[in-house]
Amino acid sequence: MQFLVHFAQEHSTFRLQELQSVSALCGVDVKHLLVTYSQLSPFLVVELPSHDAAVKIAGRCVLIKAIHRLLGTGSDYHELSTSLLSLPAVAMEPYIYGTFKIVVDCFNKKCSLSRQVIILERLSFLPFQGRVNLSNPDNTFYLLEDYGEDHNKVGDEPKRVFFCCLVAHGQRNLIQKYSVKGRVFIGNTSMDAQLAFLMANQAKVSSGDMICDPFVGTGSILVACAHFGAQVIGADINNLLLHGKGRPSRSGTNQKWRGPDESVLANLRQYGLERYYIDVLVSDAAQVVWRSPGDLFDAIVTDPPYGIREGARKLGSRKDEAKPIPPQQLQDHIPSVRQYQLADVYFDLLQFAAKYLVLNGRLVYWLPIDKSQYVTDSYFITCYVLGAKGLIILSSLVTPVYS
Repeated sequence: MQFLVHFAQEHSTFRLQELQSVSALCGVDVKHLLVTYSQLSPFLVVELPSHDAAVKIAGRCVLIKAIHRLLGTGSDYHELSTSLLSLPAVAMEPYIYGTFKIVVDCFNKKCSLSRQVIILERLSFLPFQGRVNLSNPDNTFYLLEDYGEDHNKVGDEPKRVFFCCLVAHGQRNLIQKYSVKGRVFIGNTSMDAQLAFLMANQAKVSSGDMICDPFVGTGSILVACAHFGAQVIGADINNLLLHGKGRPSRSGTNQKWRGPDESVLANLRQYGLERYYIDVLVSDAAQVVWRSPGDLFDAIVTDPPYGIREGARKLGSRKDEAKPIPPQQLQDHIPSVRQYQLADVYFDLLQFAAKYLVLNGRLVYWLPIDKSQYVTDSYFITCYVLGAKGLIILSSLVTPVYS
């Protein structure tokens, strides 16, 4: 069965990776027609085994706006009409008698109301016998026009036309629901909700998994993983942040100090996810605190500090010789920290994951690189298989995600 995946116009380099990860998680075999796909276009035609398979995939993906059952397509309306008229009767039978509505949508061009009326008149040959119901129809059909990828060369007629029936919406609603703007506990580097859910999908997080974030910060990634039913645990060297102390990061407030309810647990409790919370540890990523290596975590999902908004730190004195701490001061002592070199951060992360991930477990993280020196196939690491990667441009840096 052919379906049309309608992507959101965000993070285009991650679209196929998320689709592949989620389909594998759901046990769905997806055959996508890459010859019809471009990162600049939101449309991808795929073959799926069933309607239910499409619903499963849409029920996890945050970069998918909707998945439709593709009924006809063409380079113009004549080809579209031919395609629809050639459909076997059994293909249209489920849609003939139910109530319906038709939505006209365009990519790369605005569609006026008068043009929408003309388009709908072109579809008058369709064998629908049910009533039009705009508020709660049995079937919602979409007429999608693709005017190409060049915003400067938009023609009068579309380059591709699709007619399809809505199967399911993607999980775009999670972006607003879990927005950090309304989060109880945030910091300078709190992960955007959309990216956190994208990372959770790349990690194939599922109910009952044990997920670790060794650079947990305010817990945005843990929130996304807990949403999918995973047990979550984290660690961070920032003692004040994990204990909700110090000055708040939220702008536009007269609050001088963080409130007593600001914590990673409070963030999970805000969304009714506290039952998935194990704990967060004040811990130095350079010094592993776990008792012994073993199959402990199903996935490690993290955003290590790489110095753009927060620098990396590890325990140690900046002086050549550290003074011993008197025994009476040990209990309340806050150890000094020093710079944690970026290369060491990622080396320690890879070592940690190799020791504590289950076999075939996934490591998903952000890695900053200089895009002028970036070589696509330059990252191969012993004991790991590259699952996916994508790019986000941050001024002169490009940040790929690896899993």
